[in-house]
Amino acid sequence: MEKIIIFDTTLRDGEQSPGASLNHAEKLEIARQLAVLGVDVIEAGFPISSPGDFEAVKAVAKSVKGPIICGLARSIEKDIDAAYNSVKYSSRPRVHVFLATSKIHMKYKLKKAEDEILRLAVAAVKYARSKCPDVEFSPEDASRTEKQFLYKVVEAVVDAGAGTVNIPDTVGYAMPFEFGELVRGIKANVRNVDKCVISVHCHNDLGLGVANSLSAVINGARQVECTMNGLGERAGNASLEEIVMSIRTRHDAFKGVSTGVNTKEIYKTSRLVSKLTGMSVQANKAIVGSNAFAHESGIHQDGMLKERTTYEIMKPEDVGFGETKLVLGKHSGRHAVVERFKKLGFDLKKDQIDKAFDRFKELADKKKEIFDEDLETIMDEELLKLPEKFVLAHFYIASGDEVKPTATVKMKARGKAVEATSSGDGPVDACYKAIDKITGTSGKLLDYQIRSVTGGKDALGEVSVKIEVKGKVISGRGASTDIIEASIKAYVNAANKLVRK
Repeated sequence: MEKIIIFDTTLRDGEQSPGASLNHAEKLEIARQLAVLGVDVIEAGFPISSPGDFEAVKAVAKSVKGPIICGLARSIEKDIDAAYNSVKYSSRPRVHVFLATSKIHMKYKLKKAEDEILRLAVAAVKYARSKCPDVEFSPEDASRTEKQFLYKVVEAVVDAGAGTVNIPDTVGYAMPFEFGELVRGIKANVRNVDKCVISVHCHNDLGLGVANSLSAVINGARQVECTMNGLGERAGNASLEEIVMSIRTRHDAFKGVSTGVNTKEIYKTSRLVSKLTGMSVQANKAIVGSNAFAHESGIHQDGMLKERTTYEIMKPEDVGFGETKLVLGKHSGRHAVVERFKKLGFDLKKDQIDKAFDRFKELADKKKEIFDEDLETIMDEELLKLPEKFVLAHFYIASGDEVKPTATVKMKARGKAVEATSSGDGPVDACYKAIDKITGTSGKLLDYQIRSVTGGKDALGEVSVKIEVKGKVISGRGASTDIIEASIKAYVNAANKLVRK
């Protein structure tokens, strides 16, 4: 298998996403994870851009082993010096030099003619090559560059010592068929093309970054520049996870090529990048979105339960995602609902299934997603009609900033009136300790959430709790206009569920 080199530029182009700036420590943490992921090249930054970026690239070069560590530079000697001086600490350093070659860039940005651009490109590569054995050159805006001039530039920089020539679709302008033809034209018309690796760097302005990159691979490109989660300038770059999983999943279309990426680390890397950059991953993002392996449609769920490959072309565990999620909602069918009841330990008869499914549909019209706790409630309240073992009678609270909170709770426990008093760190804690005395259990409170069900000062408050008792995690809910009462009801609800289990 011929290897496709994965050049990750999350720390350089990805960091250029507005609001995605990373500090020294964050860059280093992401770089280490990228090495675990198995990328071949890490473009760690643009060293001349700031002293902080220089030091961050230097730290990555010193600390991260395995991948080539690359620094970006304009075709200016001071940029090249900065890039090399930051990456030279790596056992595999690379300097990446770029210069625009399209007419629009030459006329309005650089104000230079073709001959001058060609001279500057060759001089920059030769200067970089005198310092670093591994040099990459990018003719910026290559997809809008006149082809004959582009061929001339590529040939000249390879003669000057560039081991990799990157063909950027800088503004995401190309169509996949055009970009594939461009790469094929370079392979056919550049005399010394066999002496370099052809790379591509595609932006996503028209949503075609990944498509253009894959078209280039089919037509001979052997390095792809990309970012985790598709981060980058404007609409971002080609997404690393989509490129890697496309090549892996459609090996019939990408015959004879593969990547060295450890795909089981993809999801972990995605979440780390999202957390440190503050750039959220959209729910329906391919490969790493929270809905990427979730199914709500009844038809899809039925197919998935019969044979996974009916609606999944990849296994979620292959990208480190966990497992397929069958989301229960108003579009879900009977098959998925019954299977979820079975997983919860309820083996229902036909008449019970009919009642449970009808109740499920009623609830699903009111809620976006139905959780396991909702299904348990359906069983408890609508079908099993089990009596409550513990019923709140009344409670009394004494609390204040100079008073240790104390609670007295009276309940009907197994048909008898029982009362207990306890103190705690606050009124809710005091109530929970009093309830523990009555129920004979001492649960560890894992989660406590409160929300307003309605608006206004007299709003109905809903409290949700999760408690752990002897390894079992039980949830409970309670609602009241009195938050303390809602808290007690939620805890008692959980206690009743525990007794049933």
